[in-house]
Amino acid sequence: MIQDPVLIKDWIAVAYAGDIADKPVKVTLLEEAIVLFRTSSGIKAFKDLCIHRGAPLSFGKVTDDCIVCPYHGWRFGSDGKCVKIPQQPPQQTIPPKAKAIVYACTEKYGIVWVNLDGSAEETGRPVPFYEEFDDPAFRTVEAPPFVLHGAGPRVVENFLDAGHLAFVHEGLLGDSNFPEIPDYHVHWKEDRYVSDEIAIYADADGSGNYATLYYTYEILRPMTARLKKVNYENQQILSILFTVLPQDERKTTVFALVSRNYALYEPDSFFRDFQQKVIEQDAFIVENQKPEELPLDLQAELHLKADRVSIAYRKWLGELGVTYGSDVRGLR
Repeated sequence: MIQDPVLIKDWIAVAYAGDIADKPVKVTLLEEAIVLFRTSSGIKAFKDLCIHRGAPLSFGKVTDDCIVCPYHGWRFGSDGKCVKIPQQPPQQTIPPKAKAIVYACTEKYGIVWVNLDGSAEETGRPVPFYEEFDDPAFRTVEAPPFVLHGAGPRVVENFLDAGHLAFVHEGLLGDSNFPEIPDYHVHWKEDRYVSDEIAIYADADGSGNYATLYYTYEILRPMTARLKKVNYENQQILSILFTVLPQDERKTTVFALVSRNYALYEPDSFFRDFQQKVIEQDAFIVENQKPEELPLDLQAELHLKADRVSIAYRKWLGELGVTYGSDVRGLR
């Protein structure tokens, strides 16, 4: 496991809940192999390892709310305790050591979140808030999970960067004829960083209709951010909850919820495919950035006023003590 002192205590998105059905699913979080499985009381997360002979529980099956090891058939209940060892008589006591390692797990916004800290549910921060999900004025779609070969902080910072829209996403989110980013500021609000509205002139919806759109970025947690994009000419709002699963130092899975208050009866596939195209374009850049780690020393790279959101992100990671995917050299 990558021993990041901050991320092991944070709620991290690991899967869409709809992808956890009747079979165990393996995910990797900070190099820790985890098995997810669904029970009548919800989705559970265990270390993907049987205490008996080290077989991966994700190769097994789910029976009567228990996960069954594929090697010797040991059954583990939703609390991690072994409830059946086929090789011994039913009346024989099962050793107390026969139990799986259980991780805190919750489902919110249709996403499965895992916290590697055993005390998270009592003392940890709550899952980041995303108000549009339960707002009846909005329709939310899940963008397909996307795997990038890059560190999580690089991926999140790219999402928070308004300056690249006119070039990396020309024709989708920006226009290189209108690259200027007006000055703005970033503010601390309760438990997160929030930017001023950033005016960007671009094709509003891919139809060739240009308009000034107003972007507001929020840095919710080290691996989670939010974007709100408003077109005041027609009051259309599109919001994105963007959260990533840091599998290891160079592999990250992106989950994105895209919410809109317009075109509510149009096929969701357009918005899903649009977001997929955007992240594909981002991947080409992120996977080739150097250094691979995000420099947290603000003297390491050149910054502009247009970079205020990413500056706030780097500064906050350093203040929190995040080390995963980060170049902490130069920090005091």
